[in-house]
Amino acid sequence: MDLKGIRIGFAMTGSFCTFDRAFAEAVRLREMGAELIPIMSEHAASISTRFGTAREHIDRLAEICGRPPILTIEDAEPIGPKGMTDVMAVVPCTSNTAAKLAHAVTDTAVTMAVKSHLRGQRPVVLAIASNDALAASLQNIGILKNTRHYHLVPLLPDDPVRKPNSLVAAFDRLPETIAAALEQG
Repeated sequence: MDLKGIRIGFAMTGSFCTFDRAFAEAVRLREMGAELIPIMSEHAASISTRFGTAREHIDRLAEICGRPPILTIEDAEPIGPKGMTDVMAVVPCTSNTAAKLAHAVTDTAVTMAVKSHLRGQRPVVLAIASNDALAASLQNIGILKNTRHYHLVPLLPDDPVRKPNSLVAAFDRLPETIAAALEQG
């Protein structure tokens, strides 16, 4: 699959346990020739967890993408008007961010990046990771699945025995989902 020259907004939200998989996919997208414009939600960029410090995550994303991530609403707003991205990928996309996108709430750098990008009616790919995807968050996922320009990376059970409502994107399917989204618009 050739993504050479495709400008991908690579937005990360706070599903910290999936960050390593998200970083691995960012590396793979770069190896496929894509240009990545990194974006992080305020929580993703400021909370340190057992999965790494906020500074480590910011630095790792910047190193992979070759530029510092966009971290504020103000810096994300020009993405659409300047036509900076061909496709926006939110990897990982928490259920909180999915709910905001489903209901047009714009209060983080990531939600602003998506809203700004959508001004050009370009595709948005969501790699959802949620412990309640099959419970309270299912309604919002359904709204997004049925909203023009949104595309979902296929979802798999996370831990069906201990977390029966949890789903996580098949991160390794991100490139093909992006390619399909670009083809469909």
